[in-house]
Amino acid sequence: MSSPLLVRGGRLPSGERAEILAVDGRIAAIGSGFATEGAERLDAAGKLVAPALVDLGVFAIDPSAARAGGIAHAALMPDQSLPLDDAALIERAAGAGGPGLTVHPLAAATRGLGGQELAELGLMHAAGARAAATGREAIGSAAVMRRVLAYAASFDLPVVVHAEDPTLAEGAVATAGETATRLGLPAAPAVAEALIVARDLLLAEETGARVHFRQLTTARAFALMREAKARGLPVTCGITPAHLLLSDIAVTGFRSFAHLSPPLRDEADRQAARAALADGTVDVLSSGHDPRGPEAKRLPFAESSSGAAGAATLLALSWLLVRDGLIGPERLFELLARNPARILGLDAGELRVGGRADLIVVDPDAPWRIDERTLPGLAGNTPFDGLPVQGKAVTLVKNGVLVG
Repeated sequence: MSSPLLVRGGRLPSGERAEILAVDGRIAAIGSGFATEGAERLDAAGKLVAPALVDLGVFAIDPSAARAGGIAHAALMPDQSLPLDDAALIERAAGAGGPGLTVHPLAAATRGLGGQELAELGLMHAAGARAAATGREAIGSAAVMRRVLAYAASFDLPVVVHAEDPTLAEGAVATAGETATRLGLPAAPAVAEALIVARDLLLAEETGARVHFRQLTTARAFALMREAKARGLPVTCGITPAHLLLSDIAVTGFRSFAHLSPPLRDEADRQAARAALADGTVDVLSSGHDPRGPEAKRLPFAESSSGAAGAATLLALSWLLVRDGLIGPERLFELLARNPARILGLDAGELRVGGRADLIVVDPDAPWRIDERTLPGLAGNTPFDGLPVQGKAVTLVKNGVLVG
């Protein structure tokens, strides 16, 4: 049992000023005038007090990067050196986070992520898997995907989907269009995303499965999501800050740090993504954290590995969306914390009496510059190298205990 903790002087994402009292790892009260004799005190004057972030879909366990980004819960994708397709692997991954980070492994939907034979989702669910996931690629076979969704639905287990048709996207490293043509890069049409979205929405409707599209990035895919939500389907979608802030022009000069999956889109799709965020179509903002060393990124663009280190920059880059007036602070923390926690069924992601005392103190005006050489974590492969930003998680509280 930890000592009581009183967070004083801060304001909530709603703008309300309130104290938060944590007792035995839970939020005991939110308000003012508490009897707090013997409580440890945390001064948050002039700062924002918000729920700690829940990052839905990282590719590496990276506690230092998570801490820098204000992340207390990370859903680990099954794409590991040994794909997470076995209950023992799920249990091992769940114990790898440390005191400031809880890891929630996602079960591989198919054995070895091969897209053919169903994995034992029931056993992995019992071992602690919070969702099943197709991994870095979509399942090419509609018949296999239908079986995955039906199996997952029997456990009310959400399925996290990568939305790119593998036959169209095979060998591609960019989105077909002017930039890819000018650079001579292998490219796939943007419609590769909408094809999988359309297929899996129909299969979700038939099977009753809950489906979360980890990253949607195109106008056609968002239009399909709007229509599906209007019909009441249990579907959600996410996006990373990179696809909201950058277009495919960022790969000019063969900048391999901008080699992402899905690839950056054209400006029209980027604007469509921002509109989908503003109108509520997008449910989740996540980092897509995929740290890659120089041996994987400092290569000719087409030979480099896709992915970016995003955990340490998630909060600051997302805060740019607030500064742009696209969303407000309350909506931001719905996207970063409450919604991903609800999708995964976690007791996390919001500040409420009786809830888990996982929170961050944020200095929204703290200036800093993203520098791939000093970025906390396993690697600093970010397309935002050199970008000046504002906003830092200066303190993390996990289970009512100060982590740092």
